[in-house]
Amino acid sequence: MNDLRRTLLWSVFAVSLLMLWDGWLRHTGQPSLFAPAPATTVAAASGASAVDGTVPQASTQLSGNGVGNGAPAAAQPAASGVAGAAVPAPSEQVTITTDVVKATIDTLGGSLVKVELLKHEDQDHPDHHMVLLDQSPTHTYVAQSGLIGSSAADGTLPTHKTPFTLLSSERKLADGANELLVKLESAPVNGVKLVKTYTFKRGDYAIDVKQDVINASAATIKPQLYVQLERDGSPAKAPAGPAFMGGPQAYTGMAIFNQKGKYQKADFKHIEEGKLELEKVDDNGWVAMVQHHFASAWLQNDKITREFFVQKVATNLYATGMLFPLGEIAPGQSKSLDAKLFVGPQEENKLRALAPGLEYTKDYGWTHIMAAPLFWLLDKIHGLIGNWGWAIVALVVLLKAAFYWLNASAYRSMAKMKALNPRIQTMRENLKDDPQKMQQEMLKIYREEKVNPIGGCLPILIQIPVFIALYSVLSSSVEIRNAPWIGWITDLSVKDPFFVLPALMTASTLLQTWLNPTPPDPVQAKMMWIMPLLFSVMFFFFPAGLVLYWLTNNLLSIAQQWMINKQLGVAK
Repeated sequence: MNDLRRTLLWSVFAVSLLMLWDGWLRHTGQPSLFAPAPATTVAAASGASAVDGTVPQASTQLSGNGVGNGAPAAAQPAASGVAGAAVPAPSEQVTITTDVVKATIDTLGGSLVKVELLKHEDQDHPDHHMVLLDQSPTHTYVAQSGLIGSSAADGTLPTHKTPFTLLSSERKLADGANELLVKLESAPVNGVKLVKTYTFKRGDYAIDVKQDVINASAATIKPQLYVQLERDGSPAKAPAGPAFMGGPQAYTGMAIFNQKGKYQKADFKHIEEGKLELEKVDDNGWVAMVQHHFASAWLQNDKITREFFVQKVATNLYATGMLFPLGEIAPGQSKSLDAKLFVGPQEENKLRALAPGLEYTKDYGWTHIMAAPLFWLLDKIHGLIGNWGWAIVALVVLLKAAFYWLNASAYRSMAKMKALNPRIQTMRENLKDDPQKMQQEMLKIYREEKVNPIGGCLPILIQIPVFIALYSVLSSSVEIRNAPWIGWITDLSVKDPFFVLPALMTASTLLQTWLNPTPPDPVQAKMMWIMPLLFSVMFFFFPAGLVLYWLTNNLLSIAQQWMINKQLGVAK
């Protein structure tokens, strides 16, 4: 019975690892391992469709498309005069450089159309910076803003398709300066101007964006200001290697947060299917585009009524944003709205400080309840040690210390089982023709010797949820991206390039198996060696940080088990 339970336990553990992969793949929108991938045809956003994007549509239209409900109706913006211009408006690409970003602003619309993160390299091309926002013939991901009227009487107003003029000359953050201002003014549209002021700060991925609406017309207007993120539906590039072995990708799509609806995902597939339901109106919240390790978000933390929207702009092109009513602006008057545009890495502590709930863009999925405290503890240890690899080692030591007595009890049970093996083997040989009596005698021996045959299972069962949660932490944490440990391990978030850690982990697993009681049944004895080898193969493609965790855990377990075996006089 003990042998059967041990085999069953290894099987459960192996299936758990397999289900971990499948759960991640399904959670991140990739095909399940147990179902064929659906045949889909996705048209890439062309350069023309990226340029001809639309402004936010009316609330009634959004509700009609199944995007949301409960928002007050608004008039459809008269944008045809902008999008349908026969002569292309002039466009200039203005490049702004700080210590952490290299940003490109297009004077056509005053939109942010490219952002390079100077502190983060592209893992596939280490000599290139990570590019988050971009506008090219093959990829569209931009941040836009503009005005629409509350009614047809307001007429056409400046949008993200209106030409702007650059009013500032500085394009690089000066040495010793803490911020850089970039100011743009739109061409007047029906006498109304929109002035955008971007403030880039040293060491900061959050850009202050002030937007002034100047009414130089002869009529009172009642505009609404929108901010939006526009992106094609192509997922972020996967890590090198096949999808199954190369590691799962995190969620790629939109996210909306407010106090009514909390954190709400809006993936591109649900928009296409018209199945998305959102809390559309609140006086707080933000919108974001999320991908593995990075995010962009429009933030406005004041209690101001806003309407949230998502919409399909064109084939394989989507937008999410917020619409702010500005109230009446009389002739000769102006109004302004301050917001922040975050474009950068999902550094959990910094996200939490920027806006309520923004840390949820670092998506742990269903493991959040355990992954969040694990990351908190790992981050505290890193603050003391200063190296993420050694922080992982220290975390394992703390976890082993926390479960020391439980593990010790389990290892004592396993040691006693090892001591009883010769006696059980003899009994099995004598009673091999009477299986029922064999089981009865085996249980009798266990009772007499006060041995729990499943006591050795507890350490593995306890490690499974911790393993899954830590896997989520190491896969999702940009803090560990490109983080070195020692020697050849220059990035703990990707697989060991020379497979040294997986090889050592496999060896330690086999050593641990050797220390365990050997099942008397030859078939089960072989399975006891084969099962660790089978799931060890998967570790060759896991992040190096995760393999380091498991190797350290194995070594500490071996040390503790060896000591207990020695104390009980169990030879091997």
